[in-house]
Amino acid sequence: QLQLVESGGGLVQAGGSLRLSCAASGRAYTFSRSAMGWFRRTPGKEYDFVASISRSGGMTRYADSVKGRFTISRNNDKKTIDLQMDNLEPDDTAVYYCAADENAILTKVTMAASEFDYWGQGTQVTVSS
Repeated sequence: QLQLVESGGGLVQAGGSLRLSCAASGRAYTFSRSAMGWFRRTPGKEYDFVASISRSGGMTRYADSVKGRFTISRNNDKKTIDLQMDNLEPDDTAVYYCAADENAILTKVTMAASEFDYWGQGTQVTVSS
């Protein structure tokens, strides 16, 4: 199993930047075999896909709304994933969650929330206009 803990959220003005981190505890073997992703959710809505990354980090996918502004990365030795968020907009305001798709094939870049096995508790990001 994996436990995921997000950090790095906060309040920022539009145009600013934040870097979210997600630390995994559990077997390193499990983390390295998991595709990882970031989602966000606002009150009353479902999880929205933000970005995902394959097991090795060689492949990534982004939601159209964040493409060119957000960058996902991972460090399998440290069992962490990061989400660098630049040029933030008020519409980026949400609770951000990291998630793990265990035993994903090597090239899989998971995008559907239903395919993720483990979730963190979330970190709030608020972008003021």
